[in-house]
Amino acid sequence: MLTRRQFAVSAGLPALLSGAQKRAPRLLLRSSWQEVNIGDIGHTPGALSILTRYLPEAELTLWPAALSEASRAMLTKGYPKLKFVEGTLQDGKPATPALAKAWEETDLYLSGSGSGFPSSNLALAFLKATNKPVGVFGVSTDPISGFGGGREPEGGTLQQLREKAAKLPPTHLPADLRYLIDRAAFFFCRDTISRDYLKAQGVKTPVLEFGCDAQMGMHLRDDARADAFLKAKGLEPGKFIAVIPRLRYTPYYRIRKQARVPDDDVKDAINNRTVESDHARLREMMIAYVRKTGRKVLACAEMTYQVELAKEVLVDPLPADVKKNVVWRDTFWLPDEAASVYTHANAVISVECHSPLIAYRNGTPAFYVRQPSDTCKGQMYRDFGAGDWFFEVEETSGEQLWSRLEPIVANPAKGKAQVSKIMGNVNARYQRMADVARRACRVG
Repeated sequence: MLTRRQFAVSAGLPALLSGAQKRAPRLLLRSSWQEVNIGDIGHTPGALSILTRYLPEAELTLWPAALSEASRAMLTKGYPKLKFVEGTLQDGKPATPALAKAWEETDLYLSGSGSGFPSSNLALAFLKATNKPVGVFGVSTDPISGFGGGREPEGGTLQQLREKAAKLPPTHLPADLRYLIDRAAFFFCRDTISRDYLKAQGVKTPVLEFGCDAQMGMHLRDDARADAFLKAKGLEPGKFIAVIPRLRYTPYYRIRKQARVPDDDVKDAINNRTVESDHARLREMMIAYVRKTGRKVLACAEMTYQVELAKEVLVDPLPADVKKNVVWRDTFWLPDEAASVYTHANAVISVECHSPLIAYRNGTPAFYVRQPSDTCKGQMYRDFGAGDWFFEVEETSGEQLWSRLEPIVANPAKGKAQVSKIMGNVNARYQRMADVARRACRVG
């Protein structure tokens, strides 16, 4: 007579050896931070694409911070098996039965990409209430730039941020964050400045590594909408560049129609002092591109307020012979349409951080022109191999931007080959991130 083990082996049923079939791991993704930025919108489909590609057996539930009906429709179409859960907390516990059930059933709380560990208070509450693993999927923890707590509103270059972070005392990290990161199953930083800062702070998570921003994983596109837009505006594939502006500080009080606070006066003063010089460099590059190639430029937005800003600082000041070749996109868009449009560009040149990431995922060369008030997240470009296409705005001229863009226009295949190399590095990190998440689930 066959023993139970002999029967299991002969029948090809190794799951019986442990007494029960191993079920699929369940992940609760906390993401979708806001709806005014295609980067923040795109973090979510980026993470979902990474997980469905490298952890395909997982059951995924999204717990969004903010999700419009348009974004929900995009995610539902792109990830038909995705579940959604809503809810807030009361006294550190889920305030709705649906969220309580999601906490009970999940194997891993996964915090999506963002700046400063978004919703860290919720991750901490989940950890204390469930004692289940918490993991972080590509965030920045900049201790220097910004407002409050000894931060510096004027910021600095990435090298300056790195040097200043290295001089901070090992007790600098806030106590709640230290408690949480010490107990996190893994913590992937989307830049090495954040990683090295946390290492110097002596956090105890067993996995503290560089892991790429999830945006670069997003495979969603809206080709039909993009093709209609390109045709309507006379933008021929391979014969235009896309340019995205940015103020040094996002005017959230205007976007959200909130009362101003004293910090807004400081931010507005910085913006007013720098907006012209920052974008004069981009216009100089645009002029060279149009005059030397006869091609077109698309001035577009990554954030809602930049729709009007693009017209004001990129289009209106141009000389007439150049302006006639510039298309201003006068509406906001979702990241899937942006991805489809960027796919057809010669290149994307952006003072915002995430449009270049969308471009890379779709095979298009892209420049990131960083402002000193931005966080250390820009270090990611050097970390994943795009250092040649990274620029500090105050150390860069329009002529330099054009000198780096001209070879891409002249030899598109070479530029695309560089993008392919970049994405090879990125995908290797995504594989690592997914493997660590799989192990953290403790299923079986």
